[in-house]
Amino acid sequence: MPATVPALAPAALVDEYLRLLMLPDPVAASAFIAPDLRIRFTGNRAMRAPAECTAFNAGRYAWVKKRVERTETVAGGTPEATVVYSLGTLYGAWPDGTAFEGNRYVDRYVLRHGLIAEMDVWNDSAEWLLVRAGLATL
Repeated sequence: MPATVPALAPAALVDEYLRLLMLPDPVAASAFIAPDLRIRFTGNRAMRAPAECTAFNAGRYAWVKKRVERTETVAGGTPEATVVYSLGTLYGAWPDGTAFEGNRYVDRYVLRHGLIAEMDVWNDSAEWLLVRAGLATL
């Protein structure tokens, strides 16, 4: 881990990573990732860096933030693999400026030796966009 980043418990590390990513400050968030980071966003979109998450969000939302409700570290983790979940809701605005909130999300992280090596992201945005387009109902 870079000298400028203090050693953090797994849940605290994920919370700080998300705080920086949602600013957005993908450069600062990069201090918390492993060199071989693997990201899978909703729809199985593969990414390799926090900046790709920021770019994806910039195309989908006018702006978006996460309201973290809880961060859970799965029991039995080791330095080789510790799983952490972040659960909560998204709030922000769609590209047309329409505000939204209450959009559920679940992120799953795998930390290896104190760095984020895997990130899986799920949320309700695709369903909500289908409703907005008249292609589905809630």
